Amino acid sequence: MEQYKKEFIEFMLSCDVLKFGDFTLKSGRKSPFFMNAGLYVTGRQLTELAHYYAKAIHDQFGDDFDVLFGPAYKGIPLTVATSMAYYELYGKEIRYCSNRKEIKDHGDTGILLGSKLKDGDRVVMIEDVTSSGKSMEETVPIVRGQANVEIVGLIVSLNRNEKGKSDKTALKEISELYGFPTAAIVSMPEVIEVMKEENRLDDELLSRIDAYYEQYGAKE
Repeated sequence: MEQYKKEFIEFMLSCDVLKFGDFTLKSGRKSPFFMNAGLYVTGRQLTELAHYYAKAIHDQFGDDFDVLFGPAYKGIPLTVATSMAYYELYGKEIRYCSNRKEIKDHGDTGILLGSKLKDGDRVVMIEDVTSSGKSMEETVPIVRGQANVEIVGLIVSLNRNEKGKSDKTALKEISELYGFPTAAIVSMPEVIEVMKEENRLDDELLSRIDAYYEQYGAKE
Protein backbone atom coordinates (compact mmCIF):
# COMPACT_ATOMS: atom_id res chain seq x y z
CA MET A 1 0.00 0.00 0.00
CA GLU A 2 1.33 3.45 -0.93
CA GLN A 3 2.54 5.55 1.99
CA TYR A 4 0.14 8.42 1.23
CA LYS A 5 -2.77 6.00 1.64
CA LYS A 6 -1.62 4.99 5.12
CA GLU A 7 -1.17 8.64 6.01
CA PHE A 8 -4.63 9.47 4.68
CA ILE A 9 -6.23 6.78 6.83
CA GLU A 10 -4.57 8.25 9.92
CA PHE A 11 -5.65 11.71 8.75
CA MET A 12 -9.32 10.67 8.47
CA LEU A 13 -9.24 9.15 11.93
CA SER A 14 -7.44 12.08 13.54
CA CYS A 15 -9.96 14.53 12.05
CA ASP A 16 -12.81 12.35 13.39
CA VAL A 17 -14.18 12.18 9.84
CA LEU A 18 -14.26 8.38 9.84
CA LYS A 19 -16.18 7.06 12.85
CA PHE A 20 -17.10 3.63 14.14
CA GLY A 21 -20.31 2.85 16.03
CA ASP A 22 -23.94 2.48 14.99
CA PHE A 23 -25.11 4.57 12.06
CA THR A 24 -28.16 4.59 9.78
CA LEU A 25 -27.25 5.53 6.21
CA LYS A 26 -29.48 7.31 3.69
CA SER A 27 -30.10 3.92 2.14
CA GLY A 28 -31.51 2.70 5.46
CA ARG A 29 -28.62 0.32 6.01
CA LYS A 30 -27.34 -0.02 9.57
CA SER A 31 -23.60 0.52 9.31
CA PRO A 32 -20.80 0.09 11.88
CA PHE A 33 -18.83 2.92 10.27
CA PHE A 34 -19.56 6.31 8.77
CA MET A 35 -17.55 8.96 6.94
CA ASN A 36 -18.57 12.61 7.04
CA ALA A 37 -16.30 14.76 4.87
CA GLY A 38 -18.18 17.84 6.07
CA LEU A 39 -16.05 17.66 9.23
CA TYR A 40 -12.97 18.87 7.36
CA VAL A 41 -13.45 22.47 8.45
CA THR A 42 -10.07 24.16 9.04
CA GLY A 43 -7.53 25.55 6.62
CA ARG A 44 -4.95 22.95 7.66
CA GLN A 45 -7.39 20.09 7.20
CA LEU A 46 -8.52 21.25 3.77
CA THR A 47 -4.91 21.81 2.68
CA GLU A 48 -3.89 18.30 3.73
CA LEU A 49 -7.02 16.76 2.22
CA ALA A 50 -6.37 18.48 -1.10
CA HIS A 51 -2.80 17.13 -1.17
CA TYR A 52 -4.09 13.58 -0.70
CA TYR A 53 -6.61 14.06 -3.50
CA ALA A 54 -3.90 15.49 -5.78
CA LYS A 55 -1.59 12.54 -5.10
CA ALA A 56 -4.37 10.05 -5.79
CA ILE A 57 -5.40 11.80 -9.02
CA HIS A 58 -1.80 11.85 -10.19
CA ASP A 59 -1.42 8.18 -9.25
CA GLN A 60 -4.67 7.05 -10.90
CA PHE A 61 -5.11 9.36 -13.89
CA GLY A 62 -1.76 11.07 -14.52
CA ASP A 63 -1.36 14.65 -15.74
CA ASP A 64 -3.20 14.60 -19.05
CA PHE A 65 -6.32 16.52 -18.04
CA ASP A 66 -7.42 20.15 -18.11
CA VAL A 67 -10.27 20.64 -15.65
CA LEU A 68 -11.17 19.44 -12.18
CA PHE A 69 -14.95 19.37 -11.70
CA GLY A 70 -16.69 19.13 -8.34
CA PRO A 71 -20.49 18.88 -7.96
CA ALA A 72 -22.19 21.43 -5.71
CA TYR A 73 -22.02 21.81 -2.85
CA LYS A 74 -19.25 19.78 -1.18
CA GLY A 75 -17.41 19.43 -4.45
CA ILE A 76 -16.83 23.20 -4.70
CA PRO A 77 -14.20 23.57 -1.93
CA LEU A 78 -12.70 20.18 -2.86
CA THR A 79 -12.21 21.35 -6.44
CA VAL A 80 -10.69 24.71 -5.53
CA ALA A 81 -8.34 23.32 -2.90
CA THR A 82 -7.23 20.34 -4.99
CA SER A 83 -6.50 22.42 -8.09
CA MET A 84 -4.21 24.56 -5.89
CA ALA A 85 -2.55 21.46 -4.38
CA TYR A 86 -2.03 19.93 -7.82
CA TYR A 87 -0.15 23.01 -8.98
CA GLU A 88 1.93 23.03 -5.81
CA LEU A 89 2.86 19.34 -6.05
CA TYR A 90 3.16 18.84 -9.81
CA GLY A 91 3.51 22.32 -11.31
CA LYS A 92 0.55 21.95 -13.65
CA GLU A 93 -2.21 24.53 -14.00
CA ILE A 94 -5.59 22.83 -13.72
CA ARG A 95 -8.77 24.84 -14.19
CA TYR A 96 -11.50 24.31 -11.63
CA CYS A 97 -15.20 24.11 -12.35
CA SER A 98 -18.37 23.35 -10.40
CA ASN A 99 -22.08 23.51 -11.05
CA ARG A 100 -24.61 25.75 -9.38
CA LYS A 101 -27.80 24.34 -7.94
CA GLU A 102 -29.67 27.20 -9.62
CA ILE A 103 -28.86 28.77 -13.01
CA LYS A 104 -27.66 32.36 -12.60
CA ASP A 105 -29.19 34.85 -15.06
CA HIS A 106 -27.10 37.95 -14.35
CA GLY A 107 -23.39 38.79 -14.08
CA ASP A 108 -21.48 35.52 -14.35
CA THR A 109 -24.43 33.75 -15.93
CA GLY A 110 -25.11 30.06 -16.41
CA ILE A 111 -25.02 26.89 -14.40
CA LEU A 112 -21.23 26.70 -14.02
CA LEU A 113 -19.00 28.26 -11.39
CA GLY A 114 -15.32 28.83 -12.14
CA SER A 115 -13.92 27.90 -15.53
CA LYS A 116 -16.26 27.29 -18.43
CA LEU A 117 -15.98 23.94 -20.17
CA LYS A 118 -14.71 23.92 -23.75
CA ASP A 119 -14.78 21.38 -26.56
CA GLY A 120 -11.86 19.00 -26.18
CA ASP A 121 -11.44 19.50 -22.44
CA ARG A 122 -10.37 16.45 -20.46
CA VAL A 123 -12.15 16.48 -17.11
CA VAL A 124 -11.49 14.72 -13.81
CA MET A 125 -14.48 14.71 -11.46
CA ILE A 126 -14.05 14.86 -7.68
CA GLU A 127 -16.41 13.95 -4.84
CA ASP A 128 -16.18 13.15 -1.14
CA VAL A 129 -17.80 9.71 -1.16
CA THR A 130 -20.25 7.91 -3.42
CA SER A 131 -22.68 5.47 -1.83
CA SER A 132 -25.40 5.16 -4.46
CA GLY A 133 -24.16 7.09 -7.49
CA LYS A 134 -27.19 9.39 -7.40
CA SER A 135 -25.14 12.60 -7.60
CA MET A 136 -23.57 11.40 -10.85
CA GLU A 137 -27.05 11.00 -12.35
CA GLU A 138 -27.36 14.79 -12.07
CA THR A 139 -23.75 15.80 -12.65
CA VAL A 140 -22.62 13.81 -15.70
CA PRO A 141 -25.40 15.19 -17.96
CA ILE A 142 -24.52 18.73 -16.82
CA VAL A 143 -20.83 18.28 -17.65
CA ARG A 144 -21.44 16.59 -20.98
CA GLY A 145 -24.15 19.10 -21.86
CA GLN A 146 -21.82 22.12 -21.66
CA ALA A 147 -19.29 21.09 -24.29
CA ASN A 148 -17.81 18.12 -26.13
CA VAL A 149 -15.58 17.00 -23.25
CA GLU A 150 -13.96 13.74 -22.23
CA ILE A 151 -14.44 12.67 -18.62
CA VAL A 152 -11.11 11.09 -17.68
CA GLY A 153 -12.39 9.68 -14.40
CA LEU A 154 -13.97 10.19 -11.01
CA ILE A 155 -12.01 10.30 -7.74
CA VAL A 156 -13.57 10.01 -4.28
CA SER A 157 -11.89 9.94 -0.88
CA LEU A 158 -13.28 6.61 0.36
CA ASN A 159 -14.68 3.60 -1.44
CA ARG A 160 -17.01 1.88 1.02
CA ASN A 161 -16.80 -1.27 -1.12
CA GLU A 162 -20.42 -2.17 -0.66
CA LYS A 163 -23.25 -2.93 -3.05
CA GLY A 164 -24.83 -0.10 -4.98
CA LYS A 165 -27.99 -0.87 -6.93
CA SER A 166 -26.58 -4.27 -7.94
CA ASP A 167 -23.98 -6.64 -6.50
CA LYS A 168 -21.22 -4.25 -7.64
CA THR A 169 -19.92 -1.17 -5.88
CA ALA A 170 -21.46 2.20 -6.70
CA LEU A 171 -18.12 3.24 -8.20
CA LYS A 172 -18.10 0.21 -10.50
CA GLU A 173 -21.71 0.87 -11.50
CA ILE A 174 -20.85 4.49 -12.34
CA SER A 175 -17.88 3.38 -14.43
CA GLU A 176 -19.94 0.89 -16.42
CA LEU A 177 -22.91 3.23 -16.86
CA TYR A 178 -21.02 6.33 -17.99
CA GLY A 179 -17.91 4.83 -19.53
CA PHE A 180 -15.11 6.36 -17.48
CA PRO A 181 -12.88 4.91 -14.74
CA THR A 182 -13.47 5.55 -11.05
CA ALA A 183 -11.05 5.47 -8.13
CA ALA A 184 -10.70 6.34 -4.46
CA ILE A 185 -7.86 7.61 -2.30
CA VAL A 186 -8.44 4.54 -0.12
CA SER A 187 -10.95 1.73 0.19
CA MET A 188 -12.64 0.59 3.38
CA PRO A 189 -10.87 -2.80 3.25
CA GLU A 190 -7.55 -0.90 3.18
CA VAL A 191 -8.66 1.10 6.21
CA ILE A 192 -9.56 -2.10 8.06
CA GLU A 193 -6.26 -3.71 7.08
CA VAL A 194 -4.24 -0.81 8.53
CA MET A 195 -6.33 -0.62 11.68
CA LYS A 196 -5.94 -4.36 12.24
CA GLU A 197 -2.17 -4.05 11.91
CA GLU A 198 -2.22 -1.31 14.54
CA ASN A 199 -4.62 -3.21 16.86
CA ARG A 200 -7.18 -0.39 16.70
CA LEU A 201 -10.25 -2.58 16.21
CA ASP A 202 -11.63 -4.76 18.99
CA ASP A 203 -13.16 -8.19 18.34
CA GLU A 204 -16.76 -6.97 18.78
CA LEU A 205 -16.37 -4.20 16.21
CA LEU A 206 -14.54 -6.49 13.81
CA SER A 207 -17.37 -8.98 14.10
CA ARG A 208 -19.94 -6.29 13.24
CA ILE A 209 -17.88 -5.07 10.28
CA ASP A 210 -17.55 -8.64 8.98
CA ALA A 211 -21.32 -9.15 9.36
CA TYR A 212 -22.01 -5.89 7.49
CA TYR A 213 -19.83 -6.92 4.57
CA GLU A 214 -21.32 -10.39 4.60
CA GLN A 215 -24.66 -8.73 3.88
CA TYR A 216 -23.69 -5.69 1.82
CA GLY A 217 -20.18 -6.32 0.54
CA ALA A 218 -19.73 -5.92 -3.20
CA LYS A 219 -18.05 -8.34 -5.55
CA GLU A 220 -15.93 -5.60 -7.10
